[in-house]
Amino acid sequence: MPSSKISLNKLWQSVPTTSRNFQPQPLTSLPEPVRRYLSHAISFEGAADTSKTQLAAAVRLKMHGEIKLKGWHPFRAEQVICAGQGMIWQATAWMNGLPVSGWDRLIEGEGALQWKLLGLWPVMRAEGEDITRSVIGRMQGEYAWLPSAFLNRAVKWTALDNTHVCAELTLLAETTRLHLKISESGSLQAAYFQRWGDPEGQAPHYENFGIVVEEEGTFSGYTIPRRLRAGWFFDGSSLGKGPGQRFESEGEFFRATIDKATYR
Repeated sequence: MPSSKISLNKLWQSVPTTSRNFQPQPLTSLPEPVRRYLSHAISFEGAADTSKTQLAAAVRLKMHGEIKLKGWHPFRAEQVICAGQGMIWQATAWMNGLPVSGWDRLIEGEGALQWKLLGLWPVMRAEGEDITRSVIGRMQGEYAWLPSAFLNRAVKWTALDNTHVCAELTLLAETTRLHLKISESGSLQAAYFQRWGDPEGQAPHYENFGIVVEEEGTFSGYTIPRRLRAGWFFDGSSLGKGPGQRFESEGEFFRATIDKATYR
C-alpha cells in the first residue's frame, strides 16, 4: 500500500496491543540520572495502584496550540508515533480565519508533508531524502512522548553530569544524539538534538533543535511533557539556563499542549 494511503487510524491499528508490563529491574545497569528520568517517566504502578504500566510500542496524542507561519496561528492536531516504525502528525491551523489542513509523516522509511487551504488548494508539499532525514530526527526527539521507546537495548545512554544525559538512537541509518535536561526529581525540563533542515531557507544542514518543557502530565502511567515550546537554534551550551536568545527571537515556531495521550 502506498505510504500516502496509510492513514493515522491505519498506522495506529497496525500496532498490536501489548500485555507486557514495565519492570524497573533492567534500569539497574543504566547511569543514575538515566534511571531517575525513566523511573519518573514510566510508573511501575501504572494508572491505578492495582495495575502496572504496559510497555507501549506506540502513542496516540491529541493536542492544541500555536504554530508560527510568519505570525502565530492556532492549531489542533492528532498524532501517532510508533517506535522504530513511523509517525503521522495530522493537523488543522487557522490563518486569517481559513483552515489549512495537512500532515507530516514518516511511513515505510519515507518522509513527506502536505498542506492544503480549505482541504482543496495545495499550500505546501514536500518529500525526498532531506525531508526524510528531518522527520526521522523529529520522530526520535518526540520519543519524549513515548518514554518506553528509550528502553530499547539499542539505545546508548551517557550521563554527562547529574542532570544532563544523552541518548543515542538510530533509525533508518540516521543517528540522533538526544540531550535531555533532567531535574533532581527526574522530570524532563528541556531537550535538544541536531536535526537536518534549512531553517534559514538555505542549503539543508544539521542545526540544533530543542524543546522547553513548561508542564508535565501523566497518562496511563506515563509522565510526559504536557505543555512545551519547540524550535530551531536551541543553545545546547547553556542547557538548564534557557534555550538561548536566538531560539527565543528566531527559532521558536511551535507551542503545544497535550490534551490526551493513549498508549498501546
